Amino acid sequence: MSVTTAPVTTTVSTTAPAKPRTTRRLIVGGLTATAVAAAATSTIAGVGELAGISLDVGGAPIPVAGFATLTAIFSVVGLVLALVLARKARRPRTAFVRTTVVLTALSLVPDVLVDAATVTKGLLMVAHLVAAAIVVPAIARRLSA
Repeated sequence: MSVTTAPVTTTVSTTAPAKPRTTRRLIVGGLTATAVAAAATSTIAGVGELAGISLDVGGAPIPVAGFATLTAIFSVVGLVLALVLARKARRPRTAFVRTTVVLTALSLVPDVLVDAATVTKGLLMVAHLVAAAIVVPAIARRLSA
């Protein structure tokens, strides 16, 4: 008597949880964008200064390196916001983009109100917008829709 058996297939899931990998991608991408944005804003300030735009605000000059430093600090704050939203929000990307658009708009208010030449105010606003244009999309694309 001969017995024929059908082959048995077993499926084993070997995928790791997506959270650590996604978090790592978000952090690396966010920090890379932070570095690029810091370099961009300090370049804007340096070129503006070379073009004769005063970096004096309230009677004291902002050092070119100060642009990079503040860009880095606030970009990391944005990255932390994204990490929190990635864990807590139902739609992290949408929440992040909406929040950062509002925060970017609010960041322009002091530039308008500060005691500085009009062209200096414009340079400050351009620096804010360039930093946001670099950091926000880089972080947003790494968040789930």
